[in-house]
Amino acid sequence: MLSNYRRLFAVPHVLSLLSWSLLARFYMPGLMIAVTFLVVEWTGSYTYAGVVAGAFTLGMALVGPLRGRMADRGGSDRLVLVCGAVFTAGMVVLALFPASLWWLAVPLALVTGVFGSPANQIVRALWPRLTHGPERQAIYAAEATTQELLFVFSPILTAGVVAYWGPRWSLLMLALLGLAGSIGFALALRRAGVTGPAPVETGAVAPEGAADTVAGAAGSGAGSGAGSGRRRSLVLHPVLSLLFAMCLLMIAGIIGTDLMIVAWANELDAPEYVMVLASVWALGSLVGGVVSGAVKGAPNLVRRCFATTLGLALVLPFLPPITHLPTPLLAAPVLFLAGLAVAPTLAAVMGRIGDSAPSHRRAEAFGWLATSMGVGASIAGPVAGALIDGFGIAGGAAAAVGALLVASVLSLFAVRRRSAAVTVPEETVS
Repeated sequence: MLSNYRRLFAVPHVLSLLSWSLLARFYMPGLMIAVTFLVVEWTGSYTYAGVVAGAFTLGMALVGPLRGRMADRGGSDRLVLVCGAVFTAGMVVLALFPASLWWLAVPLALVTGVFGSPANQIVRALWPRLTHGPERQAIYAAEATTQELLFVFSPILTAGVVAYWGPRWSLLMLALLGLAGSIGFALALRRAGVTGPAPVETGAVAPEGAADTVAGAAGSGAGSGAGSGRRRSLVLHPVLSLLFAMCLLMIAGIIGTDLMIVAWANELDAPEYVMVLASVWALGSLVGGVVSGAVKGAPNLVRRCFATTLGLALVLPFLPPITHLPTPLLAAPVLFLAGLAVAPTLAAVMGRIGDSAPSHRRAEAFGWLATSMGVGASIAGPVAGALIDGFGIAGGAAAAVGALLVASVLSLFAVRRRSAAVTVPEETVS
């Protein structure tokens, strides 16, 4: 079962790029926890905490496609370094903010989010350049799985710092780790020699309507601005648009679950429960991802989406005010089961995007993915926060289940659209 992974990590530079990109993204799972505890400490409101946390993700969402196009044109190492430096500075300023000026945290978070690390979209666009055949699906599964390590260790470390030193120190810790990861990832990109423009592959499988994009690229030449007016937005491609919408809703559900866990622990005045519950949920996803990546064959996207929805729905009956457990730890086994399908589902979606996007615009495609995820997270924060304030912990979880259910329904249409995709040899349409 591990043959896929053995072949994968034998590919030069794959392990280095994956490791450093994960460190550059280490702050992401912990950011919601640190910001929520800090703003609730300032204001006593989960709605306001969701607004500030949502501003971070909205800032990241606004520039996802732009940064993707910049990476496709080359200079991805410089892009990573600049974003890492500015984002770290913004996090430090927020950590030092006085509580009386909490409302200024919203625009600060928005601007800081604009410079969030682009490591995820850059590295995901690189995998098709470095891997082929079974290794390509394995690397998306491996990345989605190892990313779950972030959702295990980032909440543990963040919540531990909150519990012992306070949320301000947790923000400073996340900022410094993100900066170290950005520097290491930029150097790894240079060593791998993949900082230049993305190549145009021949015989690529293009999504419906992509022929005009491929033709424009082939006619204009690499790096040329000629024919740029013929570039069709990737959002207009039916397959990609459905996948982006699915990701928006899936991340809304995942972030809603994160906020539910934080609120549950905070209501009990026990931040250490975040360390356990979030890590158990992520551990389930980690186990599911390891197994799915080792199994050969194409993933069933629809089945995985509905499994994710069902898993989280199983948690609802155990949440207050529906049920008041003696301790939230009794819900840990159900959270583990709920997490089993998360990483496999995200891996399947990322694989579909990597295969469906034009080869020379993959970073842009994953930029739109980052945008859809950022929009989903920015919506989920205040919505889930308001539902928790009004209807309790179960109210926020119910909204998360609803978002995942709609994403699962969309997966049915995404699979049908994908089956209609055609192979467009670039040399024949230019």
